[in-house]
Amino acid sequence: MKLLRSGSIASLLLLVFLPVCSAAHGRFAQKLLNDLFSNYTNALRPVEDTDHIINVTLQITLSQIIDMDERNQILTTYLWIRQVWMDAYLTWKKEDYDGLDTIRIPSSYVWRPDIVLYNSADDEFSSSMETNVVLRNDGQVMWDQPAITKSSCSVDVAFFPFDVQQCHLTFGSWTHNGNQMDLFNALDSADLADFVPNVEWEVLGMPAKKNVILYGCCSDPYPDITFTLHLKRRASFYIFNLLIPCMMISFLAPLGFYLPADSGEKVSLGVTVLLALTVFQLLVAESMPPSESVPLIGKYYIATMTMVTASTALTIFIMNIHHCGPEARPVPAWAERFILNYLARICFVYEVGDNCLAGTSARKHPLSQDESEAPSTNGGNPRGPNWDCVCQHQGLSKNIEYIANSYQDQRAAQLRIGEWRKVAKVMDRFFMWLFFIMVFFMSILILGKAI
Repeated sequence: MKLLRSGSIASLLLLVFLPVCSAAHGRFAQKLLNDLFSNYTNALRPVEDTDHIINVTLQITLSQIIDMDERNQILTTYLWIRQVWMDAYLTWKKEDYDGLDTIRIPSSYVWRPDIVLYNSADDEFSSSMETNVVLRNDGQVMWDQPAITKSSCSVDVAFFPFDVQQCHLTFGSWTHNGNQMDLFNALDSADLADFVPNVEWEVLGMPAKKNVILYGCCSDPYPDITFTLHLKRRASFYIFNLLIPCMMISFLAPLGFYLPADSGEKVSLGVTVLLALTVFQLLVAESMPPSESVPLIGKYYIATMTMVTASTALTIFIMNIHHCGPEARPVPAWAERFILNYLARICFVYEVGDNCLAGTSARKHPLSQDESEAPSTNGGNPRGPNWDCVCQHQGLSKNIEYIANSYQDQRAAQLRIGEWRKVAKVMDRFFMWLFFIMVFFMSILILGKAI
């Protein structure tokens, strides 16, 4: 019971003295604030000698990539900016203020370095937040400030959508030269521990580098710290939404050669594929910045559209060969040897018409002497007792000869048409395999960039 009573008394005393200590610290903090800023001005550099250089340590924490506008070449990021410097007029002995070693006050009370983002693309220049600063008794001032920055970034879309971008964020003083204020890196690179992953970009790194530049306007050096943000595009979205549909449409173009010529849809298929590729090309062009470098996917679309245009033109040419009429000339001898005999075997075209593989052309075969001449009686005497029968027989022979010649002409025309159709079919098969190989290798090349 005594122990319980003693513990209760200690707890009671602790609860009583805690508000008293807090009130004491608050009273000393108010007194410290009044003492520090009684004769302080935030308009001048806080150095005892104007020849002294004030050193500012800069640290950047990348929290999020909000947007990358490739067309306007603007990178929007969310950063945590930490600046640390020494203020010669904001020091005190903590023993005089009940051991108080740090206080937090509004940043507008103290002098702040005028460090800005040199390559800012923000039209308002008001994306930072006014936060408190932390003062230590030795004069150290630490200012943590969150900011949403818009910086200009030169975007190279030559290998889109498998591109890697480098965006620079350059921080430096706007008015103080290197003889008045110097900058130092807190780390060799930006802090990425609290980075929120982006769905489109993968951050490879953000190294920091200090530069000292002499501008043409001034003779004094101006130091700055440049953070280079290395970004790699996540290409899976563009592969599944732009590349794979384009490849599937591209493989339809060679199938136009496989359609029967009498279907009437060969040219329509080629034109439809060309229009579909044009729509995809416009989608890519809308998101890309206007530049002389054509993106990789744009080159693939242009090559595919050129191939589809060539296939459509060849289809029209082959259909003209297929629909050769009876007045067409016979197939040349070189075409019979090269196309009907050689290419037909390579392209596996075996269903041929009559006399196509043999390469023989139809010719007229005149009727025999017995069929062409009418039989004569009585030793060739034109007149005789059966004169009327002979006249009728001669008229019938002429009609039969005319019918036979017409049949042979029709038969020869059909053979010529069949041979020309055979030539068209072999050319269809040849160009179909040729364009399939071209589409396959173009697809392998474009996908090889992603690996």
